[in-house]
Amino acid sequence: MSIEVVGLHPERTDLGYAFGGRAPLLTVKPGTVVELSTEDCFGGAVRGVADLPSQVCRFPYLNPVTGPIAVEGAEPGDTVAVHFVEIRPTRDWAVSTTFPHFGALTATHTTAMLHDALPERVWLYDVDVERGVVRFNARSSDFRVELPLDPMHGTVGVAPAAGEVVMSITPGAHGGNMDTPEMRTGTTAYFGVNVPGALISIGDGHCRQGEGEVCGTAVEAAMSTVVVVDLIKGASTPWPRLESDTHLMSTGSARPLEDAFRISQHDLVGWTGELLGLESLDAYQLVSQAGLAPAGNVVDTNYTMLAKLPKDILSGAVVFDGVHSRLRATAARYLSERG
Repeated sequence: MSIEVVGLHPERTDLGYAFGGRAPLLTVKPGTVVELSTEDCFGGAVRGVADLPSQVCRFPYLNPVTGPIAVEGAEPGDTVAVHFVEIRPTRDWAVSTTFPHFGALTATHTTAMLHDALPERVWLYDVDVERGVVRFNARSSDFRVELPLDPMHGTVGVAPAAGEVVMSITPGAHGGNMDTPEMRTGTTAYFGVNVPGALISIGDGHCRQGEGEVCGTAVEAAMSTVVVVDLIKGASTPWPRLESDTHLMSTGSARPLEDAFRISQHDLVGWTGELLGLESLDAYQLVSQAGLAPAGNVVDTNYTMLAKLPKDILSGAVVFDGVHSRLRATAARYLSERG
């Protein structure tokens, strides 16, 4: 049986800036491969070090997303799976910036200080996809260094519950701008369905990003991305969850940061208990001793933390009837047939 492959390459006027409140651009059956394109968080307007976002971008139209994609049969109480087959930068350059009043190490509107905010500045990165590197070029010296290319998507999610519309820059229980480097090729992301069709949107491609996205932006890039979308009926997912070949991950997004940490740990403890049939305190003990806690972002309107557990200690527990393995197989078949 052939794999169904569809494309979604929106015009600039079709890009979204929120989760919820929009009709789908595309409707697919579970198991469909979607080839899509995404613009960078500045909509392609920042192209060099002289292009300050405050001058070339139109606020609040930042962080555009491609979608929504409706999944046939998806209903509240279900879970949709988004497996990342390929994430590839489409340009030989990418940018990063500092913003006044945005970032982890500057005064913000919620962390009010009397001193001046950091200045607005742009860094231009050289991107070499074939060599698998990006080059950092210092602004105040001749220092340069190549860093490994590690493409990921900062913003992935579904429409929120209760008809709510949430700006694409804000992460929450629906997903959104979580900015975790774990959202890379080979990862499957799980989102609880809140509205018919789920309405998946994807954007904010990064050539690479450190944990926490400390300065407020990653190495921002337009992407050519391939995903496989699937549906898990009758399985609810309270917060976005991720699965790689080696780890299970729960997310939590909130302010303050310790609440995001608690949400992610609470979800992983519950998930571990369900998978292994453990009483909650036994699961709590296991996660406490074997878990990791990488940061997603510590800059957005909500912060994001992950709770991460190695799969090799889960005694062969199968997540969602093995959907990650099935989607990995679909991805491999797609890549083989594409050549």
